[in-house]
Parts: sequence; C-alpha cells; structure tokens
Amino acid sequence: MNSSTAWLALKSLEGGIQLITSHMADADRLAAELTVLLDKWALASAVQTLVVPLQGTQASLICNLRPDFRQRCMPGYDSLALHDTLGLTPQTDEAWALERETWVALLGSPHRFEFANLASLTSHIRVRRNMALAARKTALAFKTEASERPEADWHYEEKPGFTLKPGRPLINALIAATQPEVTGKLYDFSCYRATEYVILLGIAQEAQAHHPALLAELQNLNEQHAVRSGQFHDVFMIEYGSMEAPLPPRFYVPGDRLWFRNPDERSSDVTGYEGSWVIYMGGGLFSNFWKRDTPFTLESKAIEIFHWKDGVYTDAQGELQMDEAVVETLVAQTQAQPKARAHVLERMLRMRDPKGVYAEGGCIDTTREYPKSVCHDDCELVLPRF
Repeated sequence: MNSSTAWLALKSLEGGIQLITSHMADADRLAAELTVLLDKWALASAVQTLVVPLQGTQASLICNLRPDFRQRCMPGYDSLALHDTLGLTPQTDEAWALERETWVALLGSPHRFEFANLASLTSHIRVRRNMALAARKTALAFKTEASERPEADWHYEEKPGFTLKPGRPLINALIAATQPEVTGKLYDFSCYRATEYVILLGIAQEAQAHHPALLAELQNLNEQHAVRSGQFHDVFMIEYGSMEAPLPPRFYVPGDRLWFRNPDERSSDVTGYEGSWVIYMGGGLFSNFWKRDTPFTLESKAIEIFHWKDGVYTDAQGELQMDEAVVETLVAQTQAQPKARAHVLERMLRMRDPKGVYAEGGCIDTTREYPKSVCHDDCELVLPRF
C-alpha cells in the first residue's frame, strides 16, 4: 500500500483502537488474536480491521466497528444507550456486560485509542471496569469542604495529606474510605478527591492481579505522601478531546472521568459548586457519590446543575452558600414539567464556554480522562518521589 492509499484508508477509519506491530508480517497474526478475543464478547462479527504500513518494518492494526453495527448501537457516537442496545446474552453478568460495553465504546470512538499490544488493551479495559464498578459502590457524606478518612487506615498531616498507616493494605484502605458497607460510616471528602480514590482503586486492583511490583510501589508511595489534584492528573491520567476538537456530547466510555461545568457565574463561586467531577459508570449513568442509589443520567445531572443558580444565597458572614433543599425542590418541579425540562436541557446540553467565560455555553465539557497504561510490559506510570 503506498502512502497516499494508506492515508485515505486511515481517514476512512478514524477513531477506534490502534495496535502497533514490530513487523508487517505480525499484523495478520495480531488481527486473528483480536478476533478470538472479541469472540469472547460476542463482538467478532461487529468489527472491521485495517493494516497500514508505518516507518521501517512497523505496521498499524486499526480496529473499529462496522458502520452498520455502529449506526445501530451508537448512532452519532451516542454511547449512552449501549447497555440496552447491545442486549443480554447467556454469559451476561455485571462485570462481563460492563467490559463488553467498554469494548464497543472504544471500538466505536471518534478518538483513536492507541495501545502497544493486546495485553495493554485488555489491561486498560479491566482498569475501566474496576473503576466503574467501584464508582457504583462509592458513597460519601455531603460536606464539600470536609476531609475525613477511616482512622484505622489513614493518617493526616498538612503537607503529605492522608497517608496509609504502616501495614494497612492500599486496596482495603481505599475501599474502607469509599464503600460504607465496610465500616458502616460515610466519610467526608470532595467529589474530585473521591474520583482520585476510585481511579487509584481501579489501578491497584489491576496491579494486584497482573502487576504486583507496581502495587508494591503504589503501597510505598501512599505510605509516604498523597498524590492529589494537578499532580494526580499528571501522574496517572490521559486527557482526550479539546476545546478545538471537542468530543461528541453524548460519547462516554465506562471508566471515563469527566467534569460538568456550572455555567452560572455567581453560584460557581460557592466552594464545591464550580462544577461536578464524576465517573461514567456505563449504562447511561454517572456517579452520584452523595446519593449512590440515584445515579445521574446526562439529563438529570444537567438539570441539577442548572438549578444551582437558584439555590445560592449569602449567609450572615457574607459568604456564598448553597441551599440543597431549594435545588432538590426545583429539580423535581422541572422534571415533572415537559416544557420546562426541554427548555433547561436545551440551555444546558451545550458545550461549555472557555475558562473564565460565562455566556451561552452549557455544562458539557469537551474532554474526558482515563488512566495511563499499567500493563506489566507497557507501564506508563512514573511515580513521584517525596
């Protein structure tokens, strides 16, 4: 295949999954291995592949959904109904269905996900599965400025933050902090910090099963110093999409971390209400760490954020606060009135404005985030030293 033909082929198959082989001759073998793997998820007939020569002896195997399958299951890159459109099979259980949904979302993505090999790809899907399952179980106390962890597992100092007590296993400690069945208690911390714990738990569970040396490094790191906020993003995450090339507003992959922006300038000054960080859990549902049993849909999240502008007030100390009872009442009223609901969603389900701008944009972000590879043979993590 000459370069111009290869370019046209690549353009015709934008997005999906890309795997790299060291030699052109290996590409057909890799495609056959992928077909066997996809058959486990009853997806082999739904996928098309293309081999494209690269520099030297390397080749690229591009894999994505067949057009008819994508049109049926995720038209317009809408992945929110995948769980329903894919349907049930005799093998279906929660984890299996979640992995299958993740495969389809990746294969049908407008963004091309690149992996060094099949092991890295399957590891990536397991991490996303772990995160989505953990997010479904995560519940916190609703105090956006508070900070609390199980005392048996965690120790706090201002500079290093919450660190593991010696001998307390990382996975158990993360579960105890986020899943109240373990301790019988809800702990206070922000939704952003909660997403970090869910992501770290998903990574640690994968490392325990397939990369024990990495789990030991993560254990040691968290006994010394917490990795938080911007540093957490830099160490563990990859962001995809951009303001210049936004992702489709209804495209999400299970295990994505994402932000819904508050487009109201005044209420966004209330601590914790600048926006909302969530994990996409699959099945059209986004995490609700405050009310785990009532996860958000895209629409219900947008309506809640819309009414933050109505719940904001100034307290006796002159500080802006949020009256959640007002928000809850107005959300229920809007949901019950089809015209009002449609009006709110038309306003909110738009791409957000740029940072610092509060104009006609909605709450939908242009990007998503996912963890870097933790596969034993292709680990992208470079852990910091403290």
